[in-house]
Amino acid sequence: MASDHLKIVGIRFQPSGAVYDFDCGHFVLKCGDLVIVKTEQGTGLGKVVRGPQKVDQIDEQREIKKIFRLANEADLEQYKKIQEKEREAFLFCLERIRERNLVMKLVKVECFFDESKIIFYFTADGRIDFRELVKDLVHRFHTRIEMRQIGVRNEAKMLGGLGHCGQGVCCSTFLPDFATVSVKMAKEQNLPLNPTKISGLCGRLMCCLTYEYETYQELKKDFPKCGKTIMSPLGPVKVLRQNVMEGTVVVETQDKEEKILKVEELVPKKGEDK
Repeated sequence: MASDHLKIVGIRFQPSGAVYDFDCGHFVLKCGDLVIVKTEQGTGLGKVVRGPQKVDQIDEQREIKKIFRLANEADLEQYKKIQEKEREAFLFCLERIRERNLVMKLVKVECFFDESKIIFYFTADGRIDFRELVKDLVHRFHTRIEMRQIGVRNEAKMLGGLGHCGQGVCCSTFLPDFATVSVKMAKEQNLPLNPTKISGLCGRLMCCLTYEYETYQELKKDFPKCGKTIMSPLGPVKVLRQNVMEGTVVVETQDKEEKILKVEELVPKKGEDK
């Protein structure tokens, strides 16, 4: 659809969930406001986390739903009821998992605002036959039940915790999506390749390895590779280590001495790249 001068706000439904765009319509909204919206999953209560932004035109293939109305006291009471139901469902499901000896870990329960569906998030090493468990849950709660298996990164996002830095883990505080992280990123930043040093609570590589990766790549463009023999004011030297932040390298001279040199002092041998 093509529209002129829409006012778009960002709505979040879960504390660490994704942010979705909605059309303000005639409502005057600010960050922190609670609103009711209509989605494919039914009625939902969300919080405005990104203030109104004027948009001249929207992609024709992108549908922007409108804010249905502002949340009222009854909605807040319903939200409290939903939270209580989620706690009840979690404890009941945990009990039934134990009773049925299912090898799975229940992580979180999410109940739709209109109580039309309850989603049970869990982790497991393989496939789980939870058909009898679903029957137990349907019999208890009389609504649609979905069992959704998630990975360990999503588990950390839902449960939260403290990272190596002492701050709340990024995925549960501000990261809306997971980026691809590789060991190469740690190598590029000269970090120790000890798994306990570069892995997060989830056991996977830390998301923060991606934050400075591109900067390190840019800064290291003019650095000679470790192991290279290169010309310097001291004559031919072998590069041992790099210090990207200081713009220096540790080299070994022909007399087997270690020296620190500025990158700009080094000159590749003729016909050789750094």
